Amino acid sequence: MNKIGLLIHTVRYLKPIQVGYRLKHFIRNRLGKSPQLEVFNDISRYAVPNLKFQPSIDNNKAYTPRNAFTFLNLKHTFPEHIDWNYAEYGRLWTYNLNYFEFLNQKDISIEEGLKLIDEYIKSIDNNKTGLEPYPISLRVMNWIRFFITHHIDNKRYNGYVLAQLQLLRKLKEYHLMGNHLLENGFAFLFGAYYLNDSIFYKEAKGILLPELKEQILKDGAHFELSPMYHSLMTYRVLDCYNLVVSNDFFNRELEAFLKEVSEGMLSFLHAISFRNGDVPLINDAANGIAPSPSELFAYAQRLGLEVGESTFSESGYRKFTSVSYELIFDVGEVGPTYQPGHAHADTFSFQMHINNRPVIIDTGTSTYEVNETRFYERSTRAHNTVTIGNENSSQVWAGHRVAKRASVELLKDDTNCIVARHDGYKKKFGVYHTREIVVDENGVTIMDDLEGQTGVAHFHFAPREFLLDGNQLRGDDFRIVFTNYTSIEKIATYHSPEFNKRVYNISLKILFTGKLTTQIMCK
Repeated sequence: MNKIGLLIHTVRYLKPIQVGYRLKHFIRNRLGKSPQLEVFNDISRYAVPNLKFQPSIDNNKAYTPRNAFTFLNLKHTFPEHIDWNYAEYGRLWTYNLNYFEFLNQKDISIEEGLKLIDEYIKSIDNNKTGLEPYPISLRVMNWIRFFITHHIDNKRYNGYVLAQLQLLRKLKEYHLMGNHLLENGFAFLFGAYYLNDSIFYKEAKGILLPELKEQILKDGAHFELSPMYHSLMTYRVLDCYNLVVSNDFFNRELEAFLKEVSEGMLSFLHAISFRNGDVPLINDAANGIAPSPSELFAYAQRLGLEVGESTFSESGYRKFTSVSYELIFDVGEVGPTYQPGHAHADTFSFQMHINNRPVIIDTGTSTYEVNETRFYERSTRAHNTVTIGNENSSQVWAGHRVAKRASVELLKDDTNCIVARHDGYKKKFGVYHTREIVVDENGVTIMDDLEGQTGVAHFHFAPREFLLDGNQLRGDDFRIVFTNYTSIEKIATYHSPEFNKRVYNISLKILFTGKLTTQIMCK
């Protein structure tokens, strides 16, 4: 499909408010009338309170003295002054530089933190990326948290906090929605408490109340269906709850709401995590970005929150466990429909741990840059599912776009058996892909049905020793048997557990016509 066709099938899923805001941004940029930062010298009407904030989670170490920064496993040292627009490592690296999360890493001194803020302020008028709404949101929260932690009350710094929040009011990300809009709302809440400002509080409520109700599904999952972004949003909701419950401003109006949301999200995180503490690398998830589940659970405990049980429902994930294995299966839609930017073409993919070790894994995510690596990592063949004619089950394109999407029909959903089919190949090849998974204490049986069509089942394995003997794959503590296949090809591939990190491993391509049965037996 040509780019115009992809664009049409992408735009048709957008909400009217997204279209309106996109047009607004486009016109404003073409006319060169983008809002500018306006610094307020007189902030006397803002009564900056002495806020309380219980210990949160230390951010990852990204800064070392003398202007050395490491983000996404890429390090750069600025010889003199920091170039806050530095773009040699891609847009996401530049974003991270402008987030200022390093202010709240464990070992940074007050003096070093203030020095970095001062240097930023000196060049803020020439900062392009940093004055976009998303980095503004994160930077404001990180500055405020740093100021609160170290009891810093400086009118000059507070004036720049105010200026950035006022700019954010004009740049709210209704054109993107999703986690971006939530981050805008979180920033307004931090600003409202820090500056004791009812206008920012109104902005926060106007975003957080409807968006958290919509974006957090009934089973506690964040609707972008990425465990990494779910963890990031959980972290942010916990920080907001911390702020609200620790202070008496605004009548602690949001306390009960944020408590309910927090506990639902924590429960989902507990359910989706493997026993060894790993989260499945689904939909742009990568290690080393969000706090770990153990860190989030410990933080929640300090705040007096409880982690309950989550029954997977709306998210589309299912989890099967026994003494020897854990399997997470994706039978959900590509969603949310209007913001699938982090979605992969991975319908019916699964991941499996055996004896607390990863065995069948996801390829992961190593980059957001628009290149062949990004296209491959979002493709169907990079996941443990089935392709026909090397086509994707959903039309993922560019860096964060999806055109036509596979739609899932759940046919059976029991404790030991699930059957579902999707129509991602229906229009082009005239068939549904049906996948049935049956489990017992000793293993898993997977049955794929392509209604007579020829396809390829892909299986990606964690790096470890195993033997392929005919139709059987043998490991130390498992055996996999394939039946009704045409051929089995063993290929060298890679997976990316973190951004800009590749670990080479082995994958199997199983050519079959009609039906394929895969039996996974665990020891």
